[in-house]
Amino acid sequence: MISTLAERRRLMQLERAALETLQLAKLNALVAEVKASPFYAAKLAGIRSSISSLDQLRELPFTTKDELIPNASEPLLPRHHTAPLGEYARFHQTSGTRGRPLPVLDTASDWQWWIECWQFVLDAAEVQSSDRALLAFSFGPFVGFWSAFDAFVARGSLVIPGGGLSSRARLDLIARTQPNVLLCTPSYSLRLAEVGLEAGIRLGDLGVKKIIVAGEPGGSVPATRSRIEATWNATVIDHAGATEIGAWGFGDAVGSGLYGLESEFIFELLRPTDNQPAAPGELAQLVITSLGRRGCPVLRYRTGDLVRAEYPTTGNCRFVHFPGGVLGRADEMLVVRGVNVFPSAIEQIVHGFPEVIAYRLTVRKRGELDELLLEVEDRMQRPERIATELELRLGLHVEVGLVPPMSLPRSEGKRQSLIDAR
Repeated sequence: MISTLAERRRLMQLERAALETLQLAKLNALVAEVKASPFYAAKLAGIRSSISSLDQLRELPFTTKDELIPNASEPLLPRHHTAPLGEYARFHQTSGTRGRPLPVLDTASDWQWWIECWQFVLDAAEVQSSDRALLAFSFGPFVGFWSAFDAFVARGSLVIPGGGLSSRARLDLIARTQPNVLLCTPSYSLRLAEVGLEAGIRLGDLGVKKIIVAGEPGGSVPATRSRIEATWNATVIDHAGATEIGAWGFGDAVGSGLYGLESEFIFELLRPTDNQPAAPGELAQLVITSLGRRGCPVLRYRTGDLVRAEYPTTGNCRFVHFPGGVLGRADEMLVVRGVNVFPSAIEQIVHGFPEVIAYRLTVRKRGELDELLLEVEDRMQRPERIATELELRLGLHVEVGLVPPMSLPRSEGKRQSLIDAR
């Protein structure tokens, strides 16, 4: 049963104490059920059966992606499943960009929970039942396409699947069906713009007014967001989720960052250095507990994402807010000559140059020191101006080199623009 807009707005405006009471009740119900999983039964052995305060959540062990991946003798069921295979209705898996993909299964009720979480994203984009949405994703085991598709169906919107098509064919489909909502990754929205320019298509005339992006930090990177909005004459709404966690975050029309969906998830903010609670505004690793997914639950899941958090006490949404969205990943934070650098900071600067079509960042060793190489497809063919801006803004020398047009890889999925050659 999908909640009403009024009910979702009520949840978003709960006082902190009332919100934590709701989370605690859902957490205790979850902990009681996850022991049906041999994986969690072993992890929670000796742990108190009832949790009386969210502070006690820290007594539970972390969960990591690597420990959930099944062994070769049982490749379909992830280790944290709680039900027999016959009770599951949906199969998806992670992209596997950092190793073996993790299969994740959902029961029918879990899938309804996914759709419910997505309603907060659609609310943020002010999606109506009269809207038409085109989803520019492939029809693979990637969960984002399928959950978004069913969420639009539940809202009563017309959904146009854009899988199995070339970028040029997708633009033709947009022109023929005239959706006012587009869903894709930030980098793919810019790839469509590149293809449109080659074909003489003005994307701003296609009628797309809202673009919901996910999969990369670009939706909350101001320069990237501005470029997308100017190209499409549309408003960008950021969204965050993960196959193994759920659709946990949504942005807003002004691009202030992401809100964490606290009625369905618990967010812990831990200092990267010692795993102790981070203060508001302090750089923190994001640890998430999914409260409504029972078939493949995750308790204290280490996402690897780095954020800064604030806790609004007024306004339309009082869920935890992450200014700037996901700032980067712990395993992607670069320390170059003593300077901490996030790839998203490079993206913000590079996308400030409209003549740069694509780029790739490589970190490599020179002797004992790390150094950065930025390759760019630049219409002006003046990489020195980019190097100057990077040094001015980051306090760091970055070698910037030109590469031929169309020589850097393009993708409809998550962009792979960082290469660690160390």
